[in-house]
Amino acid sequence: MKRVIFSIVFLSVFCIFSCTDNKLKSITPGKIWPDNNGVHINAHGGGLLFQGGIYYWYGEHKIGGKAGNTAQVGVHCYSSKDLYNWKDEGIALTVFPENSGSDIEKGCVLERPKVIYNALTGKYVMWFHLELKGNAYNAARCGMAIADNPTGPYQFVKSFRPDVGTWPINFPLEKKDEPVGGMKSFFGGSSVPQHPDSMNIVRRDMDSGQQSRDMTVFVDDDGKAYHIYSSESNSTLHISLLTDDYQDYAGKYARFFSGRFMEAPAIFKKDGKYYLIMSGCSGWTPNAGRSAVASSIWGPWKELDNPFQGDDANTSFHSQSTYILPYPGNNDRLIYLGDRWNPEDAIDGRYIWLPIEFDGEQPVIHWKDEWKLN
Repeated sequence: MKRVIFSIVFLSVFCIFSCTDNKLKSITPGKIWPDNNGVHINAHGGGLLFQGGIYYWYGEHKIGGKAGNTAQVGVHCYSSKDLYNWKDEGIALTVFPENSGSDIEKGCVLERPKVIYNALTGKYVMWFHLELKGNAYNAARCGMAIADNPTGPYQFVKSFRPDVGTWPINFPLEKKDEPVGGMKSFFGGSSVPQHPDSMNIVRRDMDSGQQSRDMTVFVDDDGKAYHIYSSESNSTLHISLLTDDYQDYAGKYARFFSGRFMEAPAIFKKDGKYYLIMSGCSGWTPNAGRSAVASSIWGPWKELDNPFQGDDANTSFHSQSTYILPYPGNNDRLIYLGDRWNPEDAIDGRYIWLPIEFDGEQPVIHWKDEWKLN
């Protein structure tokens, strides 16, 4: 009997130490990042939500090959208490079967999902960029889904374009009554127009709503939420106020960086100032990062320098921004979250997580092969 008890105790202790030793204790950007099942995390273009002491990571679920660049499954969710080790929580939002007639049926383009929690309704609200199946990048819509729990299941509510029939608060008054001219150039998803008349695009899209592509959502200290997205053939960034339930537009928005072709916006707040980290438009090919700062979310925004410094800074360390995460328990310390895309084999996309430092008001990101939160 003593031998049996000793064996049980020994095996229990061995299991505890083995499990502990197998846990990840650092972040290694660009490497395979296994979940609790030993499978590379499948949450691309994603964002994080911190709720009830747990981090939830939402992102595009990819499959292998080029087919993975379209939505074949939906939005994947993972959970973690330490940001190193992630538990697979399954598919939070499932796309509809082919020929279902849904806006988010299999084969659509569903990108950059972000989830925010609404304390008034108790709902978790997911926003994402949506291109309708078989329509290339011409739909330029956003989609919205809601759930009662952070892991879902999320119910798709609708897809739409922002701010139908509404003028930006900073649109030149003298331009409102100008006629809509012919549009000779249009962003098709891979290259940008040479000389876009972006204000003409605003006038053109008044009735259908403004274009919305690469995007994020942000909840401010006062509980107000904002949708931030590339618009006007990707030439200009829009910031739109959401309704109190975070499920629609409140009718107030502004346009910034006209003609700069910014995409992949990631926003954060530090010391009372708002910051953006973004990329230029170059399709799947990485480019030099961009950054900006403002004292109000409504601007004026001042463009800063490339936040990436060192070797490969001109490619943002071969990544594209997707989200900025505050350190656990310290909102003044921040983590850059980026994607290293692999369009030839989408499922093999890697994650570039790096700490953000500051030189005055300039965010600075240096490469690290491996690093720890402490």
